[in-house]
Parts: sequence; structure tokens; C-alpha cells
Amino acid sequence: MDTPTKNHIGRKISRIRELRDMKQEALAAALGISQQAVSNIENSATVEDSKLEEIAKALGVTAEGIKQFSEEAVLNIIGNTYHVDNSSAVNYGCTFNPMDKLIEAYEENKKLYERLLQAEKDKVTYLEKLVNK
Repeated sequence: MDTPTKNHIGRKISRIRELRDMKQEALAAALGISQQAVSNIENSATVEDSKLEEIAKALGVTAEGIKQFSEEAVLNIIGNTYHVDNSSAVNYGCTFNPMDKLIEAYEENKKLYERLLQAEKDKVTYLEKLVNK
């Protein structure tokens, strides 16, 4: 059932703001209010609908999204996105340096070019020997 802490709009606003990596000062600037006013809002269990709409817009979410926000849902999404022991999980981290791979390819091409050039030189030398005989 809904407990007062579970439906505390101010805490939900605070957590969404933190998840969006936004400081209270930035939210205050977006709303045209003081940082202290944002702090007061985040400590309030309820927020007027008109103010909630403004806050939602500043956070890039909907007012309904704030009302329905659940920390457990966020943790479940994060937890279900990647598991080390789950072979079907997608690992978005790059495991090599792309620049190193580019340099390796360049070095391989350079060696191949040098071998090709040497083969052509050998061919020219062989043909000159045949012509001179």
C-alpha cells in the first residue's frame, strides 16, 4: 500500500534530478527560483500540480512520470540490463582502444606495401638479368 514516504513527491523529484545528474542550482535556474526554494520543494511531501508540471518540464519528464516514479523500478531496469554471468547480456563498454586497432592496420598495410615493392624490385632485377644475357 502507499506509505507517506513512498508517495513523497519531493523525494521523487530529488531522485530524478540526481539521476539526471542535475544540481539543485541548475533546477532552480531552469525554474527561475532560488536553490533554497528547490530544497524546500524536495522536502515537501506534496507539490501543486502547476508547479509539478514546471518541474517535470525542467527535468525532461512528465508530471505523471514523477508521480509514478519508483526507485525499485529503476534498480530493476538497471539490474536486468546487464549481468556479468548472463551470456545474453549486452556489454556496451569498448574492450579495446580503436586508435590502437587503427595503428595496427596501418602498420600491417605498410609491411604489405614494402613486401609488394620488394617483389617488384626483384622482378625488375630478374628481367634486367634476362635482357642482359
